[in-house]
Amino acid sequence: MLQNLERLDFLIAHYVSGSLPEPSHVLVGSHLEMQASAAKLAGLMEGIVGEALHNMTPPRALSDRERRLAEIFASAAPAALPTRISEQSEFPASLRAYAGSDLADIRWKTKLPGLRHHVIERSKDVEASLLWVRPGRALPQHGHQGLELTLVLDGEFRDHRGNFGKGDVSIADEMLDHRPIAGKCGPCLCFSVLFAPIALSGSTLRLFGDLVGL
Repeated sequence: MLQNLERLDFLIAHYVSGSLPEPSHVLVGSHLEMQASAAKLAGLMEGIVGEALHNMTPPRALSDRERRLAEIFASAAPAALPTRISEQSEFPASLRAYAGSDLADIRWKTKLPGLRHHVIERSKDVEASLLWVRPGRALPQHGHQGLELTLVLDGEFRDHRGNFGKGDVSIADEMLDHRPIAGKCGPCLCFSVLFAPIALSGSTLRLFGDLVGL
């Protein structure tokens, strides 16, 4: 999972710079709330960027100073790094604000036997959704036609790369073909951000069994 971790660091760097699309920004922010080590890394990155900006020489003259200052003061305040997840909420604060509700209020729809989902946002460019998978259930083997980010909110799942537990982020792209399997100790709850459709793969017999939940 080293490659996945390296790419996660890259995502956190983009989060700090504010360059991620909103669903990805929410997912990474939720990850930072759930894992103190990731939040510490984000804080270090912020500090490095701030120090680099402070030490830039020579300073450039600011043209049209008064207009630019007025624009700065009129703009919205930058989002602060998220704090640790609240014990009163079942969702990280970033995700709760984005979804507009907490876990108890989610209206699930059955996608396959043992697999429920709730779409938070869907457009031609992205689908952001919550997934609930019953313990031990395997999802159909599939490949990816683009990027998919998955944050484990509760429980765990595994594939050939290893185990992904609470607070972990799986990064999948066109290079990955896998068959995620939920852990047996309890349901697996995930927040998924999908930027391109998936493509079912694998043998017909196993694919049929996974579709019907055998």
